[in-house]
Amino acid sequence: MRWLVRLLLLIPLSLTLAQCGNSPSAGTLAANIQGSSGDTFDDRFPKPQFNDRFPTAAESLQQRPANTADAQNRRIVQTKSYRVASLAPVIPYQRPQREDQTALIGLKSSAFPYDGNNPRTDAPFLNVSNGERRGHRSYSGRVFWQDETFNDNRVLMHVPEHFDINKPGVIVVFFHGNGATLERDVRDRQRVPQQISESGANAVLLAPQLAVDAADSSAGKFWQPGGLKRFINESADHLAKLYGDPAAAKTFANMPIVIVGYSGGFLPTAYSLDVGGVGNRIRGVVLLDAVYGELDKFASWVANNRSGFFVSAYTRYTQPHDRELMQMIRDKGIAVSDDIDGPLRPGSVIFVKTPDGVRHRDYVTHAWSDEPIRKVLAKMSLTPALTRYAASGSGTPISR
Repeated sequence: MRWLVRLLLLIPLSLTLAQCGNSPSAGTLAANIQGSSGDTFDDRFPKPQFNDRFPTAAESLQQRPANTADAQNRRIVQTKSYRVASLAPVIPYQRPQREDQTALIGLKSSAFPYDGNNPRTDAPFLNVSNGERRGHRSYSGRVFWQDETFNDNRVLMHVPEHFDINKPGVIVVFFHGNGATLERDVRDRQRVPQQISESGANAVLLAPQLAVDAADSSAGKFWQPGGLKRFINESADHLAKLYGDPAAAKTFANMPIVIVGYSGGFLPTAYSLDVGGVGNRIRGVVLLDAVYGELDKFASWVANNRSGFFVSAYTRYTQPHDRELMQMIRDKGIAVSDDIDGPLRPGSVIFVKTPDGVRHRDYVTHAWSDEPIRKVLAKMSLTPALTRYAASGSGTPISR
């Protein structure tokens, strides 16, 4: 009976709920959900899309690659390398291996153009004019015009591949002879840069253009007091750039010097020794069939610079002057040798006669032996005392 009573009580409640489901309020709610046009809820409130929630690639910031880790073997894979601090000592900079460097560079302090006086006559060097054109009348009477013969200020510079600025070294200044150009003769025919490289000496080359392809020995700016010093100082920056280390300019500017004068190059050689302004930085002089005059300047330099060497090789053409110079040096109490095969020491004075048949034109490549410049520099490099003196003239060894 009890369950029957409960059943009778539930029947009215179910009828009430059925009526509520069909009431107007339920219909109104359904209409609000669907809308008057039949739109669904999803139409009116669309789900957010990925592009709406995150910026586009153009709007995004660039992300730096991150490191990824392998959890199993704990190996870290880096997608980008980074420099980290180290307590290890700093390794000194080492220049990469390079080749010989040779260049033609114009300098204001080179021999020409020259507008001063000829100190041998105290007359203007340019002593001939033709309208706007100016020239020089040589001792032979021939006129050489400035714009053709005395207007090339270029210098042949050469730095061998093995040259090391941190070791004692020298600058070789080469004064060419008459009828020469730097490219055709000094570089290609006489192979002066090649001889310096093959000598093995720690040396660089400076060869100024003198009279261009002319029978004239004029010294130009090397006639002037301090001319060689200005030439070396201006060259130093260019040698340093050619070497590949601009900071080396100061070392080049103070480096010892060896002068090589061939034939007509005797005149700028003599004046560079006499008034060049570099003191006892000149560690050696090599004359290749070149004693045509200025004997007093050569003898004076030998007597006053006993820490340098002096070598004069000659043919029958210059033999009379060489013998006269030998006697002048002996008269000063200085020993003279004819042994070029012996050691080359500070204070050495050597005169070498070459055999008949050796041509003056070939003398830079074939004198008492082939490649005489190479031979002298190779001998010099075996005597460190010839290159390890400071440029100040104090004779203090360079500590490198």
